[in-house]
Amino acid sequence: MIKIFKGTDLAEVVTKGKKPPNCDVTLQIEPTYASDGIARGIWTVDDKFINGIGVAMGGYVAAAADTMMAYAVSSKVNEQQTFTSIDLHTTFHRPVQIGEVEVEARVERMGRKVAYLVSDLVQNEKKVASVVSSVMILSD
Repeated sequence: MIKIFKGTDLAEVVTKGKKPPNCDVTLQIEPTYASDGIARGIWTVDDKFINGIGVAMGGYVAAAADTMMAYAVSSKVNEQQTFTSIDLHTTFHRPVQIGEVEVEARVERMGRKVAYLVSDLVQNEKKVASVVSSVMILSD
């Protein structure tokens, strides 16, 4: 059976060692920090994420950012709230190769109904992508 995460549950993956959602495990992303609207994690890129031209498929790059953005917003909502992405815009700066990618996401502005987030992905000390997103805040 699929576990449904509530708004604050994701932050507890980092703070209390709860099991992450299956999609995080599949993507091989490990959240390492989530507090006060900031989240960080390590994405381990291996050959399953590499496309026909030898670099990570852009959709996986965007998914890694979207995942860490969820952890960032999870650290800001209360137990009666949850959230869902409204949009996601990714700018690619250089190709992602096999190896580790540092992903940081932060809530730039949090309203009652919408949060605005940004994320940067860095590999080998070089920024590989920047992502911005709007997230709808849902209340029970």
